[in-house]
Amino acid sequence: MVHNQWLQVDENHSALNGVLNRDSVPELWNQLKAWQPQQASLEVSLANVERFDSAGMVMLIHLLEHAKKRNCHIMLSFVPTQLSTLLALSNVDKYIAEHIKTN
Repeated sequence: MVHNQWLQVDENHSALNGVLNRDSVPELWNQLKAWQPQQASLEVSLANVERFDSAGMVMLIHLLEHAKKRNCHIMLSFVPTQLSTLLALSNVDKYIAEHIKTN
């Protein structure tokens, strides 16, 4: 799947890029919800995400659930401090902890 904010690097690695906010999330989610993972696990890099808001955080949670229903475990790498703060403030950091890769 190719989208300007979603890049499939190889079979086991993808990346999200740019700003994930209420303006960009609806179009991106329309693309991602059609995604049918074929692998058992996928690492998604957030290294090139410039900014998150709560809509971006919720989209990531939905992406994790979407993949889980299709027997794919997503690990998020290079999680920015801004997202970590949003997760903690929303009390979902414990829920998503198993999906965060510590470097």
